[in-house]
This record gives sequence, structure tokens and C-alpha cells, in this order.
Amino acid sequence: MRWSRGRKRCDDQNSERKVMEKVEMDSTPSTPGKFKMEKGSYFHRPRWHTSLAKLTFWSFVFLGLMFIFFFTTPSIPSPSSLPTDHSRRSLRTYNNFGAAWEKRVRSSARIRSPNGVSVLVTGAAGFVGTHVSAALKRRGDGVLGLDNFNDYYDPSLKRARQALLERTGVFIVEGDINDVDLLKKLFEIVAFTHVMHLAAQAGVRYAMENPGSYVHSNIAGFVNLLEVCKSMNPQPAIVWASSSSVYGLNTKVPFSERDRTDQPASLYAATKKAGEEIAHTYNHIYGLSLTGLRFFTVYGPWGRPDMAYFFFTRDILKGKSIPIFEAANHGTVARDFTYIDDIVRGCLGALDTAEKSTGSGGKKTGPAQLRVFNLGNTSPVPVSELVSILERLLKVKAERNIMKLPRNGDVQFTHANISYAQSEFGYKPKTDLQNGLKKFVQWYINYYSDGKKADQ
Repeated sequence: MRWSRGRKRCDDQNSERKVMEKVEMDSTPSTPGKFKMEKGSYFHRPRWHTSLAKLTFWSFVFLGLMFIFFFTTPSIPSPSSLPTDHSRRSLRTYNNFGAAWEKRVRSSARIRSPNGVSVLVTGAAGFVGTHVSAALKRRGDGVLGLDNFNDYYDPSLKRARQALLERTGVFIVEGDINDVDLLKKLFEIVAFTHVMHLAAQAGVRYAMENPGSYVHSNIAGFVNLLEVCKSMNPQPAIVWASSSSVYGLNTKVPFSERDRTDQPASLYAATKKAGEEIAHTYNHIYGLSLTGLRFFTVYGPWGRPDMAYFFFTRDILKGKSIPIFEAANHGTVARDFTYIDDIVRGCLGALDTAEKSTGSGGKKTGPAQLRVFNLGNTSPVPVSELVSILERLLKVKAERNIMKLPRNGDVQFTHANISYAQSEFGYKPKTDLQNGLKKFVQWYINYYSDGKKADQ
């Protein structure tokens, strides 16, 4: 019995020695001479590998949970003050891919001028998308729209824009940029030379209520579009909407494309900045030609009801008080308001100077163009002056409610340096705030005098 116990102890010691030898062999590099072990590094190395493995494992778990949370949500809620038809948020395609549908797609995208291009405009029923689509169509380009008609703001306004475009010959496909099959089908029917990507979840403040919608549209949707575009042969050139919000807490004015943009003040700004980094990646790896446009507070007819100038007009006419924000120590809040026609000229200038992508079927064959431009008016105006102009145009005195600038993502001022866009394609804004608001007010009164509700 004693002999058996002694042999068992010896066997245990041999097993332990073999385990230690295996650990030492596993921690030694496979290529001799490529690694010099420092004193004391041996005993810490297995623990370091274990920690890294755990970190890697939990990172993938976290990313997986984020993916499930953001991309499997059947519907996205909207603000309480806006329409609440949640089904409008769901990822659905409203087309049957029938022969009649394909005929409409081809007809809308048909080029009608000698030097025309074929353009897929995402977010075509949006404010900027409507104006850009109409301008492209007027000059003879082939234009096909894509929009999901969500209810972030009154969908009836988007439907009215859709009807306006249909009268000009632009067909808007109803679908989502996250729908891979739909995008591939559109590119299968039409070999688009360009994409004007304007679809996005807009609004700085709404990001605090529904952050998932920004990740879904501005990041996942953008990546999905780029994935489809990279695989095309030939690849289209892409012009897309970034935002002046990327300048965030930057205090240097006017804002230049060379300034730092790593201090976003809102989730919306962060998703737009992420888009710029994603664009760089797809340009570098796949040869996609990408041009980002940083819009500065766009306003005008057919505008967005969530913008200050729009709901100020509505509330002044209704006799409601309007909030006028001021910064710390009674500081002025000012914006570089840019009229829609000037923005359209900038979009078309960027598209016309966009070079061809250099990839083919997902493989890069050479360096591709990558640009970012400011599109602003270069003349910041205090929000209080905006209200004064509206008072004169509406002939109604506004009831002002002075409030401190909330910590909801809004910044104190914006001011664009547009010298780069000027030098590249002659961008030069022509409309000042007084004349631009005059055109907006005329549209607003005409549009809502037809019995349409102005309280959306």
C-alpha cells in the first residue's frame, strides 16, 4: 500500500512536470530567433494571453448584442409630439418587382441629355432630396428616387413632395437603404453612374429620445449602401450628406474642412462623423469615389417642420410663444443659414466634379477621389434676428420666451469657410436670409392655405 501511494505521488509529479513543459512550449514562438524573452516575462505571458482572449470574447459579445438591439427592432418609435404610426418605421419594401414597376424605374432613370448622368437619389422625398432630384431632372439627367417615408415628421409633407417630383418625371421607389435585395435590384435594372446619398435620420435633439434610429440609418444604412456600391461593375461615384454638426465643440471660426472634428456635441453629429470615417475606409480599400457635404442649417420652401424657422413661423401665426435660446452670460446663438437653392448648386457642383470610382466588383485598381466640402452661406445670423425678419414678413409680433441653451446637442454658433468648394466647383451662395425667408413664408402660406394642417 505504501509503495502504491509513493508511485502515485511520483506519477502526479511527472504529470505536473509535463504540464509545465507544455505551457513553456506553447508560450515559445514558433520561429526561433524572432523573439527575445525579457526577464520575468515568462510567468506573466500566459495571464496576458488569457486576459486578451477574454477581452476579445466579451468585445464580440457586446458587438453582437448591439447588432441584435439595433438591427432586429421591428419598428422605431417617434417623438410624442409627432405622428405615432410606428409601422412606418419598419424595414419593408413596398414594391412587387413586377414588369410595370421595372418600366417606371427605367423610365425615371433614363438620361435625356447628351452629357447626362444616371443618379440614384436616396432620401428623395426629403427636403434637400426633393430639390436636388428636381434640379437633376430639369437638366436632363436620369433620376431615380428612394425613400422609406418614415414618420419622423409629417409624412403627408413627404407625399406632397413625391407628387411634385412625379409631375417632373421622377419616380420614388418606396423602400429602405438597409434593404440589400432592393438596392441590388435597382442596380440590376439601372447601371447608375452616381449616387446622391441624402437619406439619413436628421435632427440633433431627437437623438436623445431615439438613438437607435440614428445608428440604423446614418451608420448601418450608409454601410449597407457602400457595400452594394463597392460590388457594382462599374462602381458609381458617391456624393453624400454629412453635416456641419461634425464641428461640435470646435471654437475656431469660421469652420474649415481642415479643423478638428473629434468633439461631437450630439449623437447625430457623432454618426455623421462616423460616416466620414467609414467613407475614408471604403475609399481606401475598395476604390469608391466619395464626396461628403457638410450642410449648414438649410432652409427654404418644402423645408423640414422640425427646423426652428419652420415651427417659429407656425407658432407666430398661432400666437404661441417661441423659445429663443441664449448661451452662458447672455451669449448670442447664431447660425449660418443657407438657402436651399444654394445648397442644390453645391450638390450638383460636387456631383459634376466627382471622379469615377477606381474599383471593379469589390476590388480596388487604383487611388480614388475622397473629398469633404462645407456648404454654407458664410454669414451667421443671430436667431433673434431670424425671429425679427419673420415678424416683419408675417406682420405679426412674436411672443418670445428667452431660455438658456440646453445641453441637448445644440451648439452656440456655426460659420462656414467655403473657400475649398469655391475653388473646386465655383460654389458661391447668392441668397441672404431676408430674401430666403421671404420665399419660404410665401410657400408656407400658400401650402397651408389649401386646407393642409400646419400643426404637424
